[in-house]
Amino acid sequence: MTIEPTTVPRRLLARRLVELRLAAALTLDAAAELAEIARQTLWRLERGRTAEIKKPTVRALCRVYGVEGEDLANLLWLADESRKDGWWQSYADAILLDRDLYMSLEEAASRIRSFQLTLLPGLVRTAEYHRALARDHRPQLSDEEFERHLEVLEIRQSRLHDSPDPPKLEILISEAVLRHRIGGAAVMRSQIHHLYKLSARPNISVRVVPLAAGGYLGLQTGPFVLFEFPGFPTPSLMHNPVVFLENYVGAVYLDKPAEIELYADALAAIAAVALSETKSRKLLRQIEREYSA
Repeated sequence: MTIEPTTVPRRLLARRLVELRLAAALTLDAAAELAEIARQTLWRLERGRTAEIKKPTVRALCRVYGVEGEDLANLLWLADESRKDGWWQSYADAILLDRDLYMSLEEAASRIRSFQLTLLPGLVRTAEYHRALARDHRPQLSDEEFERHLEVLEIRQSRLHDSPDPPKLEILISEAVLRHRIGGAAVMRSQIHHLYKLSARPNISVRVVPLAAGGYLGLQTGPFVLFEFPGFPTPSLMHNPVVFLENYVGAVYLDKPAEIELYADALAAIAAVALSETKSRKLLRQIEREYSA
């Protein structure tokens, strides 16, 4: 299995190179010829398909496009960042192949909005809850392999509380997520207590859609995650938001403006039927007590 280096800077650099070429009114072939690089090299760069981004190549393209000064420095910074390994590279054996991009997006995001219908998202799971799911979904994992998965989960979660600038995590979950007895009553009691404590943090919002909400839009959209990003390295270089969808056989990533708007509107519609943060915390306490009975 091959895990590629940091994806977000590479995608951002690719988008910016396309914008500059189009602004210069050059075809792919013409730009490659003027920069004295292979057409295939430029094609791969513009699609974010290569991790071997060389600064001389970026400089040559910037010369052709008339880019200099701070703009040139920013693009060279992106080229440097694109070659760096993400921390998850050393856990290639514990990460699903289609999750490379997910890990990179999650690591880079300044805001993560998640809607879940059946299971809690990894960022708020306890080890016991995660272990119970693994027993049911991936029983072939050895104890050693599962510990590797737990290490990945712990590192992902650490960014929420150890980072000097943690991302904003906003979770909308169906009440059904809290009612599924993953691992039994004791595991769920501990999990809900953990979620209750997390919900008190200033960068984490947890809101529950009650079972009484009826046929709300989330039942049609299914679960999804919306990632939003800061400027890289300045606000003028902003990565488009990305929506992540997952099903039993794989994952889908959406980043077209119309798609993002559709899912952002869906989040707003789901939030409109969800309990407030305060009422959600009260419900968490209530269900925790039910698991204690």
